Amino acid sequence: MKTKPSLGLMVVMLMFPQIVETIYSPALGSIADAFSVSYAQAAQTLSVYFVAFALGVVTWGVMADKLGRRPTMLIGLVIYSCSALVAMQTLSFTVLILARVMSAFGIAVGSVVTQTMLRDAFDGNELAKVFSLMGMGIALSPVVGMLLGGYLTSAGGYHYVFLALTTMALALFVYNLLKLPETQTENQSVNLRDLTVRMVKDPQVIISAVLVALYNIALFSYYQLGAFRFSELGLSAELFGYSGIALGLATLMGSYVNKVLLTRNASQHSLLLLSALLLAGGAVGVYVMLDTLYFVVAMMLVVMSFGIAIPNILSSALVDYKQYAGSAGAVFGLLYYLMIGSGLALTGFVQNLGYVLLACSVVTSMVTLSRR
Repeated sequence: MKTKPSLGLMVVMLMFPQIVETIYSPALGSIADAFSVSYAQAAQTLSVYFVAFALGVVTWGVMADKLGRRPTMLIGLVIYSCSALVAMQTLSFTVLILARVMSAFGIAVGSVVTQTMLRDAFDGNELAKVFSLMGMGIALSPVVGMLLGGYLTSAGGYHYVFLALTTMALALFVYNLLKLPETQTENQSVNLRDLTVRMVKDPQVIISAVLVALYNIALFSYYQLGAFRFSELGLSAELFGYSGIALGLATLMGSYVNKVLLTRNASQHSLLLLSALLLAGGAVGVYVMLDTLYFVVAMMLVVMSFGIAIPNILSSALVDYKQYAGSAGAVFGLLYYLMIGSGLALTGFVQNLGYVLLACSVVTSMVTLSRR
């Protein structure tokens, strides 16, 4: 009988890496002032996150197969907790950058090992339903991060942000130490190079990685460009933060629709077509209404599409690699995180949310139609 971890803990562990990323954004101004650097220099502490996170995904995924899921998770959380504590205490901007690198590297364990444990414990339609719950948490986490980060920064600057992150990390470590089971039934030795070559040549893996990246770029482009759009419309940053509540409701709606349709045995292909249609409608709506606040309403369709698509893609992407779930998850995660990082870099260059969403929509529709 398979050992099944607590789904509540799994949701938290998947949410936490993205909360770590987004809670930090409101504190960039405080960091710039405290360390006497420009805002652009302060933003470097955010940009290094993606590179270090991608390296962490590979490292922890491989270790999860060799050492086991539980010890790997605990090691990653220890590294993250220590790094967050250093970031809170340091007076050197260089040390802060290094602490952020190690923080991102450590907390990547929450993404790859959690997904690996879920693939250990669940199969088929049950796994799709579990990932639907996880997808809801993933989409809600930026909202939680932004609201919490804004409040903490206003209350005590970046020190409060890092204090909160350190406290949460220590709490998660203790809870995992006490409650996290081991879901791996036997240790696996894998040639990572051969596995990577095999996966890169697998159309199912590449198409799944592209789709995961596209939906994430569509979602995070709002958090990247939305604040500037609000400012150009003469609206406050506080109102931008509250817009996350509307997107959170859309996340719940998308996850609910996905759950209902899975219960009615809707095919994965039909669910992905529905997601692509919602993304297209939201993209056109944002493009048309970008000069008004109503573009947020259209953005809700984009978030709904995320809530439906991501669980179905993640649950089926690695069905042929279950015996090497950790290492395969590492390679898969590296693929789509590199795509997400590149896509968001292009998003920053384009600086137009409507154009970005239209591009994501067109490519998503083409890839989805080819996937079958």
